[in-house]
Amino acid sequence: INQADGIGWIEVICGSMFSGKTEELIRRLKRAKIANQKIQIFKPSIDSRNDQCIESHDKKRIKSLTVKTSYDVYDIGKDFDVVGIDEVQFFDDEIVSVCNSLANNGVRVIAAGLDMDYLGNPFGPMPNLMAIAEYVTKVHAICSQTGNIANYSYRKNTDDSIILIGEEDEYEALSRELFYKKMNIKKKKT
Repeated sequence: INQADGIGWIEVICGSMFSGKTEELIRRLKRAKIANQKIQIFKPSIDSRNDQCIESHDKKRIKSLTVKTSYDVYDIGKDFDVVGIDEVQFFDDEIVSVCNSLANNGVRVIAAGLDMDYLGNPFGPMPNLMAIAEYVTKVHAICSQTGNIANYSYRKNTDDSIILIGEEDEYEALSRELFYKKMNIKKKKT
């Protein structure tokens, strides 16, 4: 893929929790760095786990910039060859226009995020971002209980807010079969 014509593109890495989204984002960004491209990585301020970097569950990390708005991504990112965005589902819908503008101005945009929320519904700007992307990679976790592909992020507790930052203590990746069984049990209890 060549950016010589002044046009970039958008890549989206999506999947459930514990599927390797951030790990794949970091891998792609490190390769761009090896190619001597100017890179900038962003994450939303709502993700307060680490202000200095994005980090995968297997402890791979890369330095990042925490921003409050989608516009911040554009304002800072427009001067780079490659822009990485982690936890993109937490940005407002304007992130779709921001990614389009960056790509139209020659930037390779790599965005990673959850494609579905804890209820199994499309998450925030992700459906629209996947629709405009040239490349979409869906990664999968493994269901620890069935051994099948895990496509769903099941929330173990009863908190019903859409956004709840957490790790293994709050979430587990489940197969479709197990996710819907557990969701039906939760519904019967309420």
